[in-house]
Amino acid sequence: MYEFDSRVRYSETDAQGRMTWLALMDYFQDCSVFHSEAVNLGVEVWTDAQKAWILSSWQICLNRMPRLGEQVTTQTWAYGMKGFYGYRNFSMNSRDGERMAYANSVWVLMDTKKGIPVRVTKEISDAYGLDPQLPMQCSERKIMLPEKYEEKDSLVVPSYFIDTNHHMNNTRYVQVAMEYVPKEFRTMEVRVEYKKAAMCRDVIVPHVTIEDPRVTVALCAPDGQPYAVVVFLKARKKMKLAEYQDLYYVKKSRLRSISGRGYGR
Repeated sequence: MYEFDSRVRYSETDAQGRMTWLALMDYFQDCSVFHSEAVNLGVEVWTDAQKAWILSSWQICLNRMPRLGEQVTTQTWAYGMKGFYGYRNFSMNSRDGERMAYANSVWVLMDTKKGIPVRVTKEISDAYGLDPQLPMQCSERKIMLPEKYEEKDSLVVPSYFIDTNHHMNNTRYVQVAMEYVPKEFRTMEVRVEYKKAAMCRDVIVPHVTIEDPRVTVALCAPDGQPYAVVVFLKARKKMKLAEYQDLYYVKKSRLRSISGRGYGR
């Protein structure tokens, strides 16, 4: 497990003084990067090796958003690696041990020169270490597209959406998609399936379907093929008591933990 402590900044909050979904997802994404850096498998190492971890899908669940100035601890850990895939959980916790948000994610290790997936070696798996999976109700990685949708005005991917992998960053797809969620819609879960990378100056055509209790936004190329599909949900399935306790309160962990205080935001 890797973790770092931080305090919610004003620039990370909305009009009600709560952390935004974009900020929450950025915290999780940053935490995974810091984890890789801490085990000497950071961005420069992967770049030199012409490889990269590419996010295939994730599911982020919310109990409550942290408030302006609140102290938070962000955690991540790998719980499985098989074939081309890596599986990773995330958690954001209060100082008192309340689990405010958590996530599941699936990653693919890619050869960036050949554009093909490569197997995760034992050396890579051992470097990260594997910890127990969070007992959350994981959704299917693939998202079914609605038959009916409303096509919105197209947009062009700006240069400031591009990351070190030279394509549109994972969280920016969600940032774009959230513009089509009705203001009164209270999102409690976000699911994303990434299908192909959007590059700088690519054209994105949003296909939006609003069917209570969900909003589905497919961010498509002009030919209709999706770059990513984002689903916003109002509520989650009911959980058993044991699952509820694990997902709302953080137990004193016996997992090995790598502190990342030097990376505090």
